[in-house]
Amino acid sequence: MVGQLLLGLSILVGLHEGGHMLAAKLFGMRVEKFSIGFPPKIVGFKYGETEYSLGAIPLGGFVKISGMVDESMDTEQLASEPKPWEFRAKPAWQRLIVMLGGIIVNVLTGIIIFIALTYDRGETYFSREQVIEHGIVAYEIGRQIGFQDGDKVLDVNGKSYESLGDLSSGDVLLSENGYYTVDRGGEIIKIEIPRGFINSFSSQESMSQFIDIGVPFVIVEATKGSHAEKLGLQEGDKVLAVNGETVRYFSDFQQKLADNASDQIDLTYERNGQVKNGKLDVYEDGTIGVLVDPLIEPVRKSYTFEQSIVKGTEKAFSVVIVNAKALGKMFTGEVSTKNVSGPIGMAKIYGSKWDWLKFWSITGLISMILAFMNLLPIPALDGGHVVFLLYEMVSGRSPSEKFLENAQKVGMVLLLALMVFAIGNDILKLFTGS
Repeated sequence: MVGQLLLGLSILVGLHEGGHMLAAKLFGMRVEKFSIGFPPKIVGFKYGETEYSLGAIPLGGFVKISGMVDESMDTEQLASEPKPWEFRAKPAWQRLIVMLGGIIVNVLTGIIIFIALTYDRGETYFSREQVIEHGIVAYEIGRQIGFQDGDKVLDVNGKSYESLGDLSSGDVLLSENGYYTVDRGGEIIKIEIPRGFINSFSSQESMSQFIDIGVPFVIVEATKGSHAEKLGLQEGDKVLAVNGETVRYFSDFQQKLADNASDQIDLTYERNGQVKNGKLDVYEDGTIGVLVDPLIEPVRKSYTFEQSIVKGTEKAFSVVIVNAKALGKMFTGEVSTKNVSGPIGMAKIYGSKWDWLKFWSITGLISMILAFMNLLPIPALDGGHVVFLLYEMVSGRSPSEKFLENAQKVGMVLLLALMVFAIGNDILKLFTGS
């Protein structure tokens, strides 16, 4: 987890700060320092006028540009007349581009990652047609709002959908007066999405407790010496019932075996069109010693490079849209602030196994989130500087350096408070297991 988090953040912070630095150098501004991570410095070197370093605290980074009020709060140089190479001596439109440089690079990084993943891997999913054909399995969170096993989801918010994943997308869970239309045994019913329902999905584990597609299955092998082999189960056998209760999906079978762990069950199965019955013991871990194959395969969709550009860009900006919606609903109380995560939460998202596909998917996601968060109009963030520069460009008057100094201090306090809150949330989740 730590390795992936550090690599992901180092890449994104380096690119973000590099965007600021390159824009500044393009306009002839002097860049004094470029750092990935915050002090104390671990290692560094000087090339030209800029000192490049790696800091010990890997929660961000910074670029120090001469003549700019920033988080270093180095105001001594501001006491003298502006020098030609200083940030404050440049036109407002150039300073604006410098402040947007990091955000632009993060957006481009996220888009490129999503395009590359789409082109290389395409998409793998269970389609709407498969969901309607086989129905769904409702787990705890799904049952809480009214889903039942076997429900066939026809649409969401009155609109068709493409894949099973669309049913739990952030856009759907954050929708106003959202609902699912379901076919339950021929009866069409509406299942409403409760206000604040997205708070039920505060962890990756909770995503698996919503709904899934019902997976029909067939036995492919009874392991040697197992209870299943003693009963005579063979390749091609289809389980129909356990103790007289119908089994439709593999999840049903797993649950019924778990419920009868260390007990004997009456198994009804089909072989070559004939229904057979037999009794067999269930191991204490809820198994009987069989290997199974699903009778349904997900859709695998590939894209041309041109199609990947469109699809990957859509995926990237959907991250920004969902986060903007969530932030807005956080102010209204609909989305809980418990969903705010810090570095520990981010590390848990990466997971404890190194998977390059997952690594780049999450890194692309975080890149878009960083771009969005940095654009927020909070002093000390890029968005705060952008607001002040837009004010200067519209009014023709720049805020005083004293005002910018004080605004920077307020912004730093807000950011530190947010960081403490996020890390506190992470620690609370570790202790509560949520």
